[in-house]
Amino acid sequence: MNRESGILMPIFSLASNYGIGAFTREAYDFVDFLEKSGQGYWQILPVGPTGYGNSPYQPVSSFAGNPYFISLEDLIEKGLLKHEDLNGVFFGDNQEKVDYGAMYENRDKVLKIAFENFKAKDKIEVPSEKTEVAEGKEEEPVDLKKAYGEYLKKEEYWLLDYALYVAIKKDQEQKSWLEWDEELKTRDKKALDDAKEKLKEDIEFTYFKQFIFDLQWKKLRKYANKKNVKIIGDLPLYVAMDSADTWSHPEVFQMEKDLTPKMVTGCPPDAFSPTGQLWGNPAYDWDAEKKTGYAWWTERIKRNYEWYDVIRLDHFHGFCEYYGIPYGDETAENGKQYKGPGMDLFNALKKALGKIDMIAEDLGNNTEENAALLEASGFPGMKVLQYGFTSWDSIYVNHRHTKNSVVYTGTHDNTPTRAWVEEINEGERDFTRRYINSMNSDYGQLVWDLIREAYRSVADLCIIPIQDYLCKGREARLNTPGTAEGNWEWRLVPNFLSDDLARSIRLLTETYSRIPKAPTEEE
Repeated sequence: MNRESGILMPIFSLASNYGIGAFTREAYDFVDFLEKSGQGYWQILPVGPTGYGNSPYQPVSSFAGNPYFISLEDLIEKGLLKHEDLNGVFFGDNQEKVDYGAMYENRDKVLKIAFENFKAKDKIEVPSEKTEVAEGKEEEPVDLKKAYGEYLKKEEYWLLDYALYVAIKKDQEQKSWLEWDEELKTRDKKALDDAKEKLKEDIEFTYFKQFIFDLQWKKLRKYANKKNVKIIGDLPLYVAMDSADTWSHPEVFQMEKDLTPKMVTGCPPDAFSPTGQLWGNPAYDWDAEKKTGYAWWTERIKRNYEWYDVIRLDHFHGFCEYYGIPYGDETAENGKQYKGPGMDLFNALKKALGKIDMIAEDLGNNTEENAALLEASGFPGMKVLQYGFTSWDSIYVNHRHTKNSVVYTGTHDNTPTRAWVEEINEGERDFTRRYINSMNSDYGQLVWDLIREAYRSVADLCIIPIQDYLCKGREARLNTPGTAEGNWEWRLVPNFLSDDLARSIRLLTETYSRIPKAPTEEE
């Protein structure tokens, strides 16, 4: 990596008119803000469809996008919706919080109108996304109907199963696929053919939503790349037990012959959790994957590079070793540690895909084996300042940082730094001030001193959550691990990012030599 910086800002946290951040004008405005601020990266978290709990780290598909992010304004511009179609539709009544109940109840109703209009048209022409046109020639429009057909062929390797899973799940009143009738659960051909015929409309609706998601997201990513802004997207290590992945590819996971899971993942008991943590995600069958050359994982990573420039691997330690718990146990006490695929997986990915740009989320219990895997991979690890100010020898304080790493003030799992400063004890606060040489008693100014400390780091990349630049408190926390409610909801108030803030960020970026370099022709 070059020496650069970026901002952590989830898509759902963007301001927008219809209840949740999306690929709207505000997303393009945020890219413009990044450019003004001298930022080279936008970290967005996972963009997959979420299930119960709304966590982007519990995706119901490793290949699909979240249709909540589809811009309704763009569908109006394309003639697939009218403004009156949105009148009276409830998307939530708090512009600072996502109302996922309203999203679940009403978003599809609007998208269904767009789908019906899409089907009714023989041809839908939109401006081309080409950036260069031969001299003397006019730019030819793109026919969306033709592009739709091409998309279905290109993505059928995952899209057919995902759409069928969504349709059957709806028909089964959202029951887990583990509770479906035996023929559907085991993917009996006749049962699936019957379901395809019966649920044809719902299946095609899912095709349409995924097509529009891809169309809009790739346009936004292209805009960001033109502004010299690269996208960092998170890849959750695990998938949800009730997901299209586990249903359509049970061979990738540790399953009995009757498709009952053998093992789920979690964390062993410790001083903070006497019975351990029972995450409940299905454990991968790494031996079976190795025999295929890690085919499913290769397709998964390849698909994610259609969305992102850099992938942040969540829970990197899980590739070294994982904690498996017998399926059906109510606690994690009977689990055991098992070996992960290690460099064998990453070597296979490099062989299949070539250069892979990744960041390792290596936080937590860093064993010798984990450290060895990180070094062997060559991926940059993470340094989080909030974890550093407990002792002078912490690996997270600046004098322990390494060049091949990414420094954060905090992550999506941390409280915003303003709240962290307010809530730590006086001794830790004094230590923090002494370490960063700050006399500021104002907590907002102290937050900016900590941001400056991150910029000063030798770490190649510096990522700051947008909440920290805005000195937001606990009300802006994205996620509190171990809790099931109130997460992934915070949104930015419209028109809250000013040119003055952009100039202040750019000054830091220039001072600490983090302005992104212009890409070369090869890049």
